[in-house]
Amino acid sequence: MTGSQKYAVPRRYATLAGTSQLCTFALHDLWFINEHTMKITFKRLDDAFHMEATNEAGHTVQSDGSEQIGGHNLGMRPMEMLISSLGSCSSIDVINFLRKMRQPLQDIRMEIQAERDADKTPSLFTTVHIAYHLYGDLDAAKVEKAVSMSVDKYCSVARILEKTATITWSYQIHPTS
Repeated sequence: MTGSQKYAVPRRYATLAGTSQLCTFALHDLWFINEHTMKITFKRLDDAFHMEATNEAGHTVQSDGSEQIGGHNLGMRPMEMLISSLGSCSSIDVINFLRKMRQPLQDIRMEIQAERDADKTPSLFTTVHIAYHLYGDLDAAKVEKAVSMSVDKYCSVARILEKTATITWSYQIHPTS
């Protein structure tokens, strides 16, 4: 086990029918949990599509289906959550980059517009535009570099989405002085 690996768990396990005995697997069936491994559990909250996801720290988010398919609109839809994840990922990058550049960022807000291919199943994203609104007395060149580094290189969610969608971005600085 390397230093970054915390502990090993079976990659798959099974109980024998009618018993509580676990089947045993060989060493090659183990995988290692480290800082890049995540576990999310889901719990159904109603008799339709309302779900609650919980991470290992106990943080939760709710999702639901649209009323058109029998949901109750009590949470974000899965594809909305994906776009929200893009905003979260990129905002963390931009905040960190601007801190390292010693920029006095006071607030960041984003609007993301995304389009999906309505004629295909699955209906994947085809275009995404992120509009950044940054508040503070900021250097425009540093803001542009921070946003570009996030969207074009570092944001993992953007790396996933760029496989099917063209991602564009813009920014506006709102000076506070």
